Amino acid sequence: MSRKRTAALVGNPNAGKSALFNALTGARQKIANYPGVTVERKAGRLTLPSGEPVELIDLPGSYSFDAASPDEEVTRKVIHGEFDGEALPDVIVLVIDAANLEQHLVFAQEVLELGRPTVVALNMVDLAERDGLVLDPAALSEALGVPVVPTVAVRRRGLTDLAAAIAEAETHADEEAHTRWHITLPERRLAAKHIARGAILSKSARHTVENGADRILLNPWIGPVILFGLLFIIFQAVFAWATPFADALEGGVGAISSAVVDTMPSSFVRDFLTEGVLAGVGSVVVFLPQIVILFFFILIMEATGYMARAAFLMDRLMAGVGLSGKSFIPLLSSFACAIPGIMATRSIPDAKDRLTTILVAPLMTCSARLPVYAVIIAAVIPSTTIGPGIGLQGLVLFALYLAGIVGAMVVALVLRHSVAKGAASGFIMEMPRYQLPRLKDLAIGLWQRAWVFLRRAGTIIFMVTIALWLMLSFPKAEPGESQMDASVAGMIASGLHPVLEPIGFNREMSLALVPAMAAREVAVSALATTYAVDASDEDVAAEGVTDRIAASWSLPTALAAAAGFPRRRLTAEEIRDALLFVADLLDTRMHGTLLTLKSRQYVNDAKTGRHLVGYDNYRRSIYQPVIRNKVYSLFQTFEFPTPSLVAGRRATTTVPPQMLLLMNSQLVDQCGRAMATSLRRRSTFEPADRIRLAYETAFGRPPAEGELRRTRQFLKQFESTLAELDPQERQARSWQAFCQALMLANEFVYVD
Repeated sequence: MSRKRTAALVGNPNAGKSALFNALTGARQKIANYPGVTVERKAGRLTLPSGEPVELIDLPGSYSFDAASPDEEVTRKVIHGEFDGEALPDVIVLVIDAANLEQHLVFAQEVLELGRPTVVALNMVDLAERDGLVLDPAALSEALGVPVVPTVAVRRRGLTDLAAAIAEAETHADEEAHTRWHITLPERRLAAKHIARGAILSKSARHTVENGADRILLNPWIGPVILFGLLFIIFQAVFAWATPFADALEGGVGAISSAVVDTMPSSFVRDFLTEGVLAGVGSVVVFLPQIVILFFFILIMEATGYMARAAFLMDRLMAGVGLSGKSFIPLLSSFACAIPGIMATRSIPDAKDRLTTILVAPLMTCSARLPVYAVIIAAVIPSTTIGPGIGLQGLVLFALYLAGIVGAMVVALVLRHSVAKGAASGFIMEMPRYQLPRLKDLAIGLWQRAWVFLRRAGTIIFMVTIALWLMLSFPKAEPGESQMDASVAGMIASGLHPVLEPIGFNREMSLALVPAMAAREVAVSALATTYAVDASDEDVAAEGVTDRIAASWSLPTALAAAAGFPRRRLTAEEIRDALLFVADLLDTRMHGTLLTLKSRQYVNDAKTGRHLVGYDNYRRSIYQPVIRNKVYSLFQTFEFPTPSLVAGRRATTTVPPQMLLLMNSQLVDQCGRAMATSLRRRSTFEPADRIRLAYETAFGRPPAEGELRRTRQFLKQFESTLAELDPQERQARSWQAFCQALMLANEFVYVD
């Protein structure tokens, strides 16, 4: 039995080899890895016009036999017959991009230099003709000394002629015809230019225009400005364009939830549908418009050929942190998802470059984070404009993406100077042609990405959300007890919160991090489910996660959740002064009144344990040496200001003791009473106006609608528990409790 003949497809990357391979072999393909390397081996059966089968091998794209990557090394060894277990190909099918003829002819000469049976597939001639480039295959064949077959792989044009040329290649091989290719690289480049000119019959002015565009877009100074300006516009559009569609989806989810509540009696199933499915999964689905708009721009950049030019522009930045432009492509892929970005690093030849890129890829802001960013930005950043066509929300989103890039670059710089120390590798990239995107391709690409997002929402997010809902729902809370506190999930959150609280995470966000490990988008559904389960009534439960975050999160907490930005707790002096200020008890006079008491008079009596001298002083703490007075416990619990330690270097303390101190503090009680009295004296104010004034005094902002409603409900319920007291006293006590609650809030105690 005769040996099966083999043919190998070789050529530069982006020459259309894979498309030609698929067209020639159809479904008769096998994909594996070459032994000892992570490079794919694609082989299939090609049937010649005579009916003879030929094994066709699709080799990795290569720019030269002087291998600079594992892919190129595999190609070189297979073509030279040096790869163990791989037979020397009988015929070489050299694939050339018709629109980039000169560049592809450089490597073509290196292949022809071998003197092996070779056929040239002049691929993508339709795109060349569309661009106004008309070629003469006969002239090119005469110049190269081998058959040249025009092909259009995606439309299956020229495949029969190519198969016939492969069948006859061995019989027409003439090694003497290739001896002239034994030349140096500069000579190959010069020869490629002359051969390309001889094969071009005519060309339009489009190529001249494209070269002029590249002189602007690839300019080292103008190019980056254009790139970042384009990114800025994209993120502005994500919020501006998506708002009506997102509102419509949110309204639809809300309408479905209301219909379920109206038609079904209160039961486990109704809670499951409203609190679990609709509140959880629905809160993620509403961000589909942002996802689609973001990928719309990405696909436009890819289809037009600008994405490769963006990689070229970023090569300088990558070199500054010890990487090359080869790392940019995987990092760019990580904007969609970190997993394919990490997989794409296998094309990086240098092991240290590859390791560094793998480690920093998860730091890039992937599309899964967009729903998290969108809900937090919409909740805490006002929808205002700061200039013509410049929205504050889009600007914040742009800043978050930029922060991810900067963070990844900083980490890469550290790694390249420590565990992955070494010189950066070179970078070669082929610039694709400029072309108008096809609407059909855009539609298919958007549908694929939207379907991936919806599939994740219907599978991973759905299952994780339901599991979280069950943990939040059981065991059931006692009357007056928060369901969050009583549930299994609440216990988990309580255990995680002390660890994550120093970086600004509240308890709900700490809990959301657990399911978010499965998919980052789950953080949004987890928050929505948590708030829905813990809601006091159905109206509050029906609020979207954006409204709940706006009502209950401070800006530092939101920023910490979005980007990991830490926040700072006020020092003891600042907390005291803040309490006195909102109670209108703080003496703001410059220097205040000097103390006349002697140092010994601050010390406790050794026998009785009582203060020798007691005093009340409401001057600013910066001028008051508070040591052994009635607020000593405040300073002791919130980092006692000893002379040996500056404010920024005091030891940290745990949160529970601090909050217990504040809740039971005589100072807080006194300040809460004073603030409540001040609010109640405003007889011309309606209750809602007093509440707004309280929020503006304590937090520097008005209350959200949800906060206003819940405050009025709190005041009413608190008064109902004091039925034995007279109405005036009940009202005074309820307002004092409300003011103390504001003083105990994280938003009051923590700042950026």
